[in-house]
Amino acid sequence: MDPDLVALAEAHGVATWYEDWHRERRDVAAESVVGVLGLLGVDAATPDAVRRELDAIRETRRLRRLPGTVVVRHGTGRPLAGPGTVTLEDGTRREVREIPADLPLGWHRLTHDDQDVTLVVVPTELPEPPEAWGWMLQLYALHSADSWGIGDLGDLRTFVRGQDAGLILLNPLHAITPTLPVPASPYSPSSRRFANPLYLRVADTDAYRRADPPLRAQVDALRPAPTGDGLIDYSAVWQAKRAALELLWPLAGEIDLDADPGLTDFATFCALAERHGANWQQWPAELRRPDSPAARAARSGDRVAFHVWVQHLLEAQLDAANAAAREAGMPVGVVHDLAVGIDPSGADGWLLQDVLAAGVHTGAPPDAFNQLGQDWGLAAWRPDRLIESGYAAYRDMLRRIFRYAGGLRVDHVAGLWRLWWVPPGMGAAEGTYVHYDPEAMLGILALEAHRAGAVVIGEDLGTVLPVVTEGLDRMNMLGSAVLWFTRDDDDPDGGYLPARRYPRNALASVSTHDLPTAAGFLAGEQVRVRAELGQLAGSEADERRHADADRAQLLALLRAEGLITADSTGDEVVVAMHEFLARTPCRFVTASLYDVLGELNQPNLPGTTDEYPNWRMPLRLSLEEIEADPRVRRVAGILAKRPA
Repeated sequence: MDPDLVALAEAHGVATWYEDWHRERRDVAAESVVGVLGLLGVDAATPDAVRRELDAIRETRRLRRLPGTVVVRHGTGRPLAGPGTVTLEDGTRREVREIPADLPLGWHRLTHDDQDVTLVVVPTELPEPPEAWGWMLQLYALHSADSWGIGDLGDLRTFVRGQDAGLILLNPLHAITPTLPVPASPYSPSSRRFANPLYLRVADTDAYRRADPPLRAQVDALRPAPTGDGLIDYSAVWQAKRAALELLWPLAGEIDLDADPGLTDFATFCALAERHGANWQQWPAELRRPDSPAARAARSGDRVAFHVWVQHLLEAQLDAANAAAREAGMPVGVVHDLAVGIDPSGADGWLLQDVLAAGVHTGAPPDAFNQLGQDWGLAAWRPDRLIESGYAAYRDMLRRIFRYAGGLRVDHVAGLWRLWWVPPGMGAAEGTYVHYDPEAMLGILALEAHRAGAVVIGEDLGTVLPVVTEGLDRMNMLGSAVLWFTRDDDDPDGGYLPARRYPRNALASVSTHDLPTAAGFLAGEQVRVRAELGQLAGSEADERRHADADRAQLLALLRAEGLITADSTGDEVVVAMHEFLARTPCRFVTASLYDVLGELNQPNLPGTTDEYPNWRMPLRLSLEEIEADPRVRRVAGILAKRPA
């Protein structure tokens, strides 16, 4: 690759090579680098353009301009090239010649020369998380006598009250675009700042409680019938709940559209999407920017108020779930899941378009479980725009989530350091990494978690640089220790790590939503399904041999730990897996109902869409049956007795 193109890419945080999942160097094609630079507004199409861009970078460095955001750790300072003024959050002003080390945590302003920039003081670390065990819960998969075709916040409250756990880790509850059809994936949301109305329990709203018996009967009659294939029909659920909420809407009372401008903006998107379609990029041209006169004129009216009201109802039920966790004495409580990105055609794609990279798809390079690479179709922050805007959109997102969270799991936490960008028209394996400022991304996450009194868990699985896990550990944020992936680097055969050698600052689990369940792993189901759907890069026979070897190694480990014998049944092996995790020093140990109940199918098979029923499979047992199931009680008893 041309050295000038390499220098330009490095200046903008665009990788020209990376280490793959074998820890081998992979060079990125020049076309991919040029394409990604173009998404950052950098012209690298010709050698002359590259030189002009490099000259502009050199001139900026010569002028020693401050970036739009300056981040410092609490207790540390930073020199300035001359005097300046710091304005603290509370309005206090301090004249300084350097950024002082005694500034309080928070969001401040720094004025220096002719610049006025954001100054963020972030924690050096979070408090140590408590020892806790809990459940990993795909909330949509629950179903009870009172839910409408999907697990809801009422089911969550019931489940929380029935557990002696310390935490409940949920799938993302991010907002959808309220149109049809409703996508099933919780990891492709319309907005990460607001909640999904499908999880609302209509009968638990104040409006339903105030309704007279005939109106309640009308609402109750809307409950969707079970589907013929037994899968969750998200569109049918939303149609039913939307119709019920519209019947109750006259009982909502007055809605103040000025109380929360960000929520009103989101509700405006919802109202416009109902009229013009789910994809804002196909709306009339005058509506494609939220700050346009036409869009501003739409920030009122009945439908905008309706969608604000729906979010208020969700806030009340999220509060109730957290109250139930506090009443149950949970030291952590409800832990929410932050998806790595958003649907570019959705609400945040419209509202936050100035800080997103237009046209990019995020994903992942090829790895052991996804050998063709992944294109998630998600939008990505532009790192330069985040810096220029003081990370305001990132901060707002975190604050809204932490209002209702005792903790936050960050999906693909390596994305705080770098994200795999796929330029338009290229395949998933033809992208490259774009780097972010981890001091800012991780530090701001720590600041908002600190203010909320919440814990942070990073999903640091797959192709993850050591700096990611080291950074999480330094901040007292937890990483992820999944049984399938936690291997002994000193073992030439790549065997599993003994329980005593698991990391301390981690959440331990048997599996995740993207990996085989316990029963599926023991049966080799992941090989059969991926071969059937053409998801294997090699032969099925080779993949089967690898899976058989993995299973044999795991069973040997469990026998060496004295947890199973040669005659142990499948259910006994699953229990032994949880007994094994209970022996680890990990601060958090979690169990999944999919594993404990012997479910064969994993909730999501990466690399598939309609070929596999991702996110649509309910648990076979109802919530009432789960609460009485001896397998659930047995695993809960094992994890509850783990040594401190």
